[in-house]
Amino acid sequence: MGTLYLVATPIGNLEDMTYRAVRILKEVTLIAAEDTRNSIKLLNHFEIKTPMTSYHEHNKYEKADELVRKLMAGDDIAIITDAGTPGISDPGEELVKKCYEIGIPVVPVPGACAAVNGLVASGQPTRRFAFEAFLPSDKKERRTILAELAEETRTIVIYEAPHRLVKTLAELAEYLGDRELTICKELTKKHETFFKTTIDAGRKYFSENEPKGEYLLVVQGKTHEEIAMEAIKKWEKTDVCEHIKMYINQGMDKKEATKQVAKDRGVSKRDIYEYSKLI
Repeated sequence: MGTLYLVATPIGNLEDMTYRAVRILKEVTLIAAEDTRNSIKLLNHFEIKTPMTSYHEHNKYEKADELVRKLMAGDDIAIITDAGTPGISDPGEELVKKCYEIGIPVVPVPGACAAVNGLVASGQPTRRFAFEAFLPSDKKERRTILAELAEETRTIVIYEAPHRLVKTLAELAEYLGDRELTICKELTKKHETFFKTTIDAGRKYFSENEPKGEYLLVVQGKTHEEIAMEAIKKWEKTDVCEHIKMYINQGMDKKEATKQVAKDRGVSKRDIYEYSKLI
């Protein structure tokens, strides 16, 4: 069998192309490109003469079958996208899945990835993050995803096009509130910028200044302080005595229940003690 190579290509600056990526693209039998008209410019720049075939979102199932047959016949194939790493918000996932089902070797050739580049330069927490790519266009699905992101405690990474940026920022403000945000523009390109702000301030700015270029949003996750405050507000609506009884009914003694109620409400045990006498 041949080998499938997932080759990352530059997201803007051609100097980000690796020596290994150039070598692999020259050595394989065929390059499966998201847009051959776009990729030919890259191949010409690096004097790569390998034949190309089109592999994109609209033919990813039937074309994957064709590519698998070539791989089974012994051809080595590289898959590239218009920019960045194949399979990350770009075609590649379906083909990799089929290769694993059959036992065809899959080899990543790492390089540029907008999500990672934007995250590490954003000034937001990087240890834990959730990559959402582009939000769904379907209204119902979009609302569902936004509601999920509102509860996400990890840093959130979202791609967005300029003509939808203001709308997306308005939706993020509605669902997530006014969190910290870094707006990354034109990563690795001449007009690369990082705008560390808040969701509300970013929305207001781009409502008055027309967005231009490709954007990546790095949004602060829900903080533990926010979660604690929401829990406190929830219990404020519950009668204190009923709150204590709830824990007693779950098997706690009165002392343990009183301690837990104080913790739930963010107050001292002394504040709850007098209520426990009424039970």
